[in-house]
Amino acid sequence: MTTLELHNLNKSYPDGWTLDDVSFTVEEGEIYGLLGPSGCGKTTLLRLIAGLEMPDSGQVLVDGEDVTDVPPHRRGFGLMFQEYALFPHKDVAGNVAFGLRMAGLDRQRVRTRIQAVLALVGLEGFDHRDVSQLSGGERQRVALARSLAPHPRLLMLDEPLGALDRALRERLMDELPQILHRAGVTVITVTHDQEEAFAISDRVALMRAGEVVQIGTPQQLYRHPGSTWIARFLGLTNLLPAEVVAPQRVDTALGPLALGEAEGAHPPVGARLQLLIRPEAAHIDQEGPNQVALEVVGCSFRGVHCQLDGRHESGVELTFILSARVDLPAVGETITVSLNPQALTVLNASP
Repeated sequence: MTTLELHNLNKSYPDGWTLDDVSFTVEEGEIYGLLGPSGCGKTTLLRLIAGLEMPDSGQVLVDGEDVTDVPPHRRGFGLMFQEYALFPHKDVAGNVAFGLRMAGLDRQRVRTRIQAVLALVGLEGFDHRDVSQLSGGERQRVALARSLAPHPRLLMLDEPLGALDRALRERLMDELPQILHRAGVTVITVTHDQEEAFAISDRVALMRAGEVVQIGTPQQLYRHPGSTWIARFLGLTNLLPAEVVAPQRVDTALGPLALGEAEGAHPPVGARLQLLIRPEAAHIDQEGPNQVALEVVGCSFRGVHCQLDGRHESGVELTFILSARVDLPAVGETITVSLNPQALTVLNASP
């Protein structure tokens, strides 16, 4: 069942910036990520959905109801900002109870709901804690509990992990989607960080300059970015010109390379495209397909993996992620790598 529908939303500003013809749907219980660089329109779109701004044209539908002209306080949405905006003079229970009391619930129902959402976010027994004494992760959970308490029709999270240190952020990237799925709430989350978007979201809408440029699951976006700009934004930098010379085969500066089975239409022979070689494509061996000789120009141990930077005799430089079990080659050494055809994808040459 569809919870949220956006139909051709447009918004213009005096400085010339526009949000252009945005349309997508979010299914019930889905965590839907809005991902893109700063200034691309993510927060503007969030504000339009919340009713904090009005579109110039287009519609916002929730559960089939047109809420485009409905004021924010009547939409039944929850909104959690990066700063959390907790009330410093209230304890944990007082913060969580705020929306419930605004809704007019009696004391017993408020108390019961507080206990339920604190248990959901892993804060049982924190009712009377002073919020100023909580860790960053605990404050984030209190803010989430407060947003979940009134049973929002739609929960919106604006950079939910942006204020946390790296270790805590890593942990909550695992825990947050579990909490949200257990709550059964439909979620829109906004971030500029692709790792965060991929870890939290079931599907992602990638935005650029006021437009949605690609929608898909994290795996779909990573494996099949729709353009070289999308690939680079996702941190996929191994890109080089290629010409299709046969079905599933391209000619490049590295030599002829075989591709894995493509989804959708196959590019015609003679097409000039960009080849994306994903960082996990390489294996150091002399037996596999697509063998390429590289001079090692950098190699670093990263704990669970190694990063290898290599230069081909053509001048093409590539970066690969290798298993930490591999013995690291020395800088200046020439090695032979095999490139997995399934980790090679052709993209349109346009940016």
